[in-house]
Amino acid sequence: MYAILSIAITVTLATSLFICIRWRNVQCTGPTPLSLTAFCAILFTSGLDDGLIMFPLVEFPVYASEAQYSFTNPLAIEFGFWGFLVWAFYFLTTFYFCVIEPKVGLFQLKPIRWINNLIIIATCAFTAFLFLSYAPSYIEGISNTQKYMLVALIIFIAVFSSTDIRYVKILSIASSALFLLLTLVMLVASSASTQDYLATVVNLAGYFENIHRFVSPISEYHGWYLFWWFAWSIMIGQFVARFVSGLKTWQLLLALLVIPSIAIGLWFSTLYYYFSNEIPVTALLRGAMVTLGVIFVINSLDSLIRLYTDNLGFGIHRLGRQKYLVGNWLLISTLVLLYQFTPLKIEWVGLLVIGLYVVIYTLLFRRRSLLGKDFSQSQLDQRA
Repeated sequence: MYAILSIAITVTLATSLFICIRWRNVQCTGPTPLSLTAFCAILFTSGLDDGLIMFPLVEFPVYASEAQYSFTNPLAIEFGFWGFLVWAFYFLTTFYFCVIEPKVGLFQLKPIRWINNLIIIATCAFTAFLFLSYAPSYIEGISNTQKYMLVALIIFIAVFSSTDIRYVKILSIASSALFLLLTLVMLVASSASTQDYLATVVNLAGYFENIHRFVSPISEYHGWYLFWWFAWSIMIGQFVARFVSGLKTWQLLLALLVIPSIAIGLWFSTLYYYFSNEIPVTALLRGAMVTLGVIFVINSLDSLIRLYTDNLGFGIHRLGRQKYLVGNWLLISTLVLLYQFTPLKIEWVGLLVIGLYVVIYTLLFRRRSLLGKDFSQSQLDQRA
């Protein structure tokens, strides 16, 4: 299974590099273009969840103690699981849905369309399940009943938010701003000097010095992360491609790889300063982290719910508000329970996505003459 994963990562990264070199000046524009700020906010909050906020403080001790991660420091490991290279997955799918899919329409083929939406729904539910699983670690003293009630409420709010793209946009920008604010507040609360904080940030260099190691699974846990990224990749590309506003291919790659990675790197560096200096996180700061984590979960869910309902034609205008809200709430809640009480795993969804990649690559190869015509260098120069 991990051999398949390694091959899939290598092919994905190689394809991303090929696209950026061969079609670097193609202008990418989605059907609902937004400003770069709004686009990056939606990308950042839709493509991540509460794990970004809460996992590092739990994972740093593991990366510091286990031999398989000893080739670099825990901050570099954490960043490698969340930052930079893995965002190339999102670049590949965003470019595809911006530029290629409108020409070939492969995701309009009935089998692909249904598999695609099954993936979206399953991954959407996994996001809520992940919060359900880790809630006791986030919220001290929460009971099982309270945990399920909180997740049910989060799903309902996300379904409601998905009814209007304005809610998605506002929530994305607001949560991105809150994320940056929390990073600053926690940094100030740590009493770190500029010199000490920069010395912590420098540890991120350990990732770039060992970037080749992150192309294949370092451990079983890293493999789980990579399957998770694959599961997310195809649907996040579909969603955020709608909002790209005239970026050239190379600009899109930079926007996806660099902008989120800067924010992630600063946040992880702040948390790593707490860990390495054994600074306790106060109850107030932990509460702020939980609150922001909840908002990130809602952001992720509302984006995915809007995506699969649009794809399937089951939007609010067709179903009506009440059926839309109740139906989607029941669907996601039921799948969360399936993750909880059955062997269903995100690794299976990731493998299904890799299989879908193979199908798309094969169909594109068969239609390569069409792509060769549409993407001739002269046409690209005209578009640029």
